[in-house]
Amino acid sequence: MAEIIQKDGTWTFDGDAIRIVPGRDKGVSPLRATVGEIVVPLTAVAGISFEAGRKSGRLRLRLRDGADPLLQIAAGRLGDASDPYRLTVEGDRAGVAEYLVDEIRNALLLGEVESGPVDRYLLPGPALPITVGAGDATVTFDGERIRLEWNWKTETSKSSGGPRVLALGEVRAVEWQPSAGLENGYLRFRTGPAPVTVPPKYDPNAVELWGFKKDPLMALVGAAVLARLPHPSAQTPAQTPAQAPAKAAAEAAAPAALEYAPTSAPAPEPATAPAPAPAPVPAGGDDHDALLRRLRELGELHQSGVLTADEFTAAKQAVLKRL
Repeated sequence: MAEIIQKDGTWTFDGDAIRIVPGRDKGVSPLRATVGEIVVPLTAVAGISFEAGRKSGRLRLRLRDGADPLLQIAAGRLGDASDPYRLTVEGDRAGVAEYLVDEIRNALLLGEVESGPVDRYLLPGPALPITVGAGDATVTFDGERIRLEWNWKTETSKSSGGPRVLALGEVRAVEWQPSAGLENGYLRFRTGPAPVTVPPKYDPNAVELWGFKKDPLMALVGAAVLARLPHPSAQTPAQTPAQAPAKAAAEAAAPAALEYAPTSAPAPEPATAPAPAPAPVPAGGDDHDALLRRLRELGELHQSGVLTADEFTAAKQAVLKRL
């Protein structure tokens, strides 16, 4: 097991999953504190990196596209402070961070984990029920219904109808946009296929956001709803009206073609391609040498004070198990 404990949070890798727990430091963002512990299966990981700095470094975990509903709805618009897959590392723990990176990368290689996009969510999204207040509304989602309750800052034309309740089955898409410059942000629940042109300020299915500290929390509500909708990559494009007659004509013509096909000469059998030869099994010497080098590196890190005695013992045992 590999683990790094920092004020910003704790990351633990047990060979199958990465457990991320946010720190209790006052600098931890409301989004990360609200999300709490996240367990990322190794199959959802696309890569990991450590960026060293003068005073502190930064661990970054990169997930496969489409694996996490939170990253799906954020679309790269989460700030570093709100990103749960980023960890600030103190300068004297750079060696531990690099060791964690090596362990995860080795596991990805040994497990032959693909790094491409996926067609289903590999993480469940935020826990339910979830309630967030920001902008001009408080939104609650219990897994079946979305309730929007307006506050005194809501535009009268939107709040006059009272609280808004949407069944999950009514929602076709969820959009989250943080505020940028003079443009306000929003969380919008679309109930139709076409994009909505009504500004969020007047849209009863949208929350208007003004760039305050709690705005990113609305992305959590959006992610919770998104996790229970069909995955974007699993959806098939709807058939256009022009395609329907062509498809019907093709289906009608198919039986006739079979009925009047000539039978005087049998159709040739398809050629069978030879079975591919099995791939050679690589020799294990290189792996053994690499593990021995790892043991020497751990000893040097321990002697130089980068690894504590407990960290060195745990890391050494993990390597010895693989010899």
